[in-house]
Amino acid sequence: MGEKAYRVLFLEDEPTIREVLTEYMHLSGYCVTGAERGDQAIRLLEGQSFDLAVLDICVPGPDGFQVLKYIHESGKKTAVIMLTALEDEQTQVKAFNLYADDYVIKPVSPIILLKRMESILRRTLGTGDMEETAGGLVLKEESYSVYYDGKRLPLTLSEYLLLQTLYRSPRRVFTREQLILSIFNEDYIGNDRIIDAHVKNLRKKLPVPCIKTVIGVGYQFDGSSI
Repeated sequence: MGEKAYRVLFLEDEPTIREVLTEYMHLSGYCVTGAERGDQAIRLLEGQSFDLAVLDICVPGPDGFQVLKYIHESGKKTAVIMLTALEDEQTQVKAFNLYADDYVIKPVSPIILLKRMESILRRTLGTGDMEETAGGLVLKEESYSVYYDGKRLPLTLSEYLLLQTLYRSPRRVFTREQLILSIFNEDYIGNDRIIDAHVKNLRKKLPVPCIKTVIGVGYQFDGSSI
C-alpha cells in the first residue's frame, strides 16, 4: 500500500466476518477501526477522518444505507464500499444512487475485497495534480476532483473516473461493459446497468449536458455545450 497507512472504517455486525476481514486488512497495511452498529459508525465518523468506509447494510441501529447517506450529506471525503449479502439489482442501484463507490456481495474472498479497496484507494496516489480542461470544465487528476467555472463539483470517485474516461476520448462511444472496466477494473461482478445509475447521478451534478446517450450502444462525451 506504500508509505501511507490508509484509515478504514469497517461496519459489520457478524463477529467472525469482522474479525477475519479486519485481520486481512491489517496484514495489507490498513489502519482499521471496526463497528458493529450503525450509530457507532456514525459516532466514529463524527470524531475521526477515514479514507474508506466498508459498510454492511443489515446492521443494528441505523443501517448501512443511513451511514452511507450521513457520509455524503456531511461532505466527508470518504470513499465507500457496500459489503452485503443483498444481491438484488434494486438494492445495488439504491446504493449507487446514495453515492456508494462500489458494491461487493458476500460471501467474498478477502483477496478480492482487498483488490477492490486498493482499486479505489490507488486513486489517491500520485505526486502532481495534472489538469485536463474543456471550456469551463477542469479535471484534476491527483485529487480526483472536477471544477466548473472555478467551483468544485461534489463527485464521488466512481463518478470522476466515469467522466474522465468519457472526456479523454470524446469521439468514442463506450459500452457499459467498457465503462465498468474503466471504473472497477476486472474484479467487478454485477449488473452493467449500474453504469446507468452512475450516469444519472453524474448528469445531476454537471452544470452542462455533456454526456450523450447513444441508444443501443452506451455513452459518449459531448463537449459542444461547454
